[in-house]
Amino acid sequence: MAAPINETSSPGPLEPAHPAIGRPPAGARRPRALECRPVSLRNLPLRAPFALAALGAFAALAPAADRTVLSIGAHAGDAEVTTGALLARHKRLGDRVVMLHLTLGEGGNPKMSPAAYGEQKKREALAAAQALGAEALFGPWKDGELRDTEESARWVADVIRQVKPTHVITHWKASLHPDHAAAHRIVNEAVLLASLEGFASAHPRHRGVRGVYYADNWEDAEGFVPYLYVDVTEDLAAWKTAVTCYEFIRGEISSFPYLEYYESLARVRGALAGKRLAVALEVEPFAKKRVLDSLP
Repeated sequence: MAAPINETSSPGPLEPAHPAIGRPPAGARRPRALECRPVSLRNLPLRAPFALAALGAFAALAPAADRTVLSIGAHAGDAEVTTGALLARHKRLGDRVVMLHLTLGEGGNPKMSPAAYGEQKKREALAAAQALGAEALFGPWKDGELRDTEESARWVADVIRQVKPTHVITHWKASLHPDHAAAHRIVNEAVLLASLEGFASAHPRHRGVRGVYYADNWEDAEGFVPYLYVDVTEDLAAWKTAVTCYEFIRGEISSFPYLEYYESLARVRGALAGKRLAVALEVEPFAKKRVLDSLP
């Protein structure tokens, strides 16, 4: 397996990849004017490969300080475009939000070498994280080469043990892109491994994941049926600021209208949820089970 960005075989102590991406003081408010600011990779500490707290009606189940949302995407840009508005909402609520990009998606620009585009994608990912107030983590894999091996599940499990998320979001199981489908399987296995005492690691086990959720991605549409809808009416502006840090979202690489598609999708999901704008998520069938003493 390719070496991680931090040049170790497993993630080291997790810390913000850029000083400006750390957690703000308690009670701090997001500035009104948001701007995608380019982040230089020069002099960045590359030690650590560095996003949904309780959803909708579930938000009251835990105080904000107790929630950490980890959004895991196969490529830099996947987490932001599908869940960025949701992450912005939970950051605004005072939660910690973290994004793990398993690959940079460096093979997506036919006009640039993978190495050069990878550097660009990393700068874009850091700028997007800064716009969302999130932490950004980077995996060791190459675009198109993500595989659901025991080694990859163990690597992600080690990250989970360090980040200690309460909620995890990743790709739905069926996808047009093999990296997305692999990410789904890796993350589910990693959540289990991270909770097991028998999984040897430099970090203690973490059994605090309250739920795993699957993002609404146009490439992962087969069999995806929205189950949870979260109101993001106040957060789409922050999402737009973050995702337009990426050249491919701005329409300068791909012919697919990413920005227009996901803006429209937020309106459609909002209409179905009785809100102006919303993000939808799916869960495993067993997570839909409810036991009540009487009808609600």
